[in-house]
Amino acid sequence: MSAALQAEFIAGGSGPLELDPSIFDCDFNEPVVHLTVVAELAARRRGTHSTLTRGEVAMTGAKAWRQKGTGRARVGPLSTPQRRGGGVAFGPKPRSYVKKVNRKARRLALRSVLSLHARRGSLRLVDPAAFPAPKTRSGAEALQRFPGEGRVLLVAESGADACVKSFRNLAVCETAPVDRVGVVDLLAAQRLLLTPGALEYLSTIARPPVRPAGVTAGDQEGES
Repeated sequence: MSAALQAEFIAGGSGPLELDPSIFDCDFNEPVVHLTVVAELAARRRGTHSTLTRGEVAMTGAKAWRQKGTGRARVGPLSTPQRRGGGVAFGPKPRSYVKKVNRKARRLALRSVLSLHARRGSLRLVDPAAFPAPKTRSGAEALQRFPGEGRVLLVAESGADACVKSFRNLAVCETAPVDRVGVVDLLAAQRLLLTPGALEYLSTIARPPVRPAGVTAGDQEGES
């Protein structure tokens, strides 16, 4: 068991945990990671922007003045886009920015990011049992045992409230629930801190599909 496939505890724990090579020892697939990051950032957009068209502005639709006899150029309603107070032509309307990414691609992107943290040694574990009560000083002392610099992302499962509260007030640390963390969050963090429950959860959803015995990758692609 190589050191690159071990995760050490910075607080609590009985020793380093072995990491699954199929999840934490994968090549970094940049195109798939980029596709997933773009989709996640797009899905976070609310899409509630809206402008008023010429039929929606609070203005009469009558002709501004009569067609002939005024000596002025002919004109239509004042609600046209080229006039002040008129509607907007081709303006934004509420829409969804969700982009579809296949489940296999999302799993591959997650494995790529987790493997990146494992290879560069920026992955550590924390035992929630080591924090029986919320205490920011205990969280700060634990982070001193986390080598490296930069932003720390703590990913924890539900029920580890005391552990999360011990870290969330630290300026260098951000927290996220494991069921809501995305590939973009893991990729943006310089250092990744996981609870054992979060590690198990991420390992489960990132695990590659099991190929039946005697079936090659080419055969599987041909059937799908």
